[in-house]
Amino acid sequence: MATRAVSLRTGDARDVATVDALMSAAFDPRFGEAWTRNQCLGVLAMPGVRLTIASVDEVPAGFAMVRSVADEAELLLLAVAPSYRRQGIGAALLRAVIAEAQGAGIADMHLEVRAGNAAVQLYEANGFSKVGERRGYYRGRGGEAFDAHTYLRNL
Repeated sequence: MATRAVSLRTGDARDVATVDALMSAAFDPRFGEAWTRNQCLGVLAMPGVRLTIASVDEVPAGFAMVRSVADEAELLLLAVAPSYRRQGIGAALLRAVIAEAQGAGIADMHLEVRAGNAAVQLYEANGFSKVGERRGYYRGRGGEAFDAHTYLRNL
């Protein structure tokens, strides 16, 4: 498969339908990781929140949402549509939000990810280290609980 160029742009609340569609495609509902449209809108309205949209050939392929407070940032969500996975889009999004945080003087970036999520490889390859665990953090559609692992990267 030929590598296609990934373009990144800053998003905002007007992109919530795109974010919602990408979450629906990317997050399996049995794990309870996706946010609702209203949750996204509420967070996007907060100070220090930044949304980055990744597109390939002008088609939305993924997004990242980060919240910064003082000298810390948290990667709230990162999603890539299944048809675009393993093409460097998640890595491009992650590198972009890390670079932006570094440029803003952020000292540390945190994230949490469901235990067993393949995205752990991406985070570890980009300098994140596991620092904790939250038992039963995610609630799946059927009520089952899944652990979250917390990660940290010093910037």
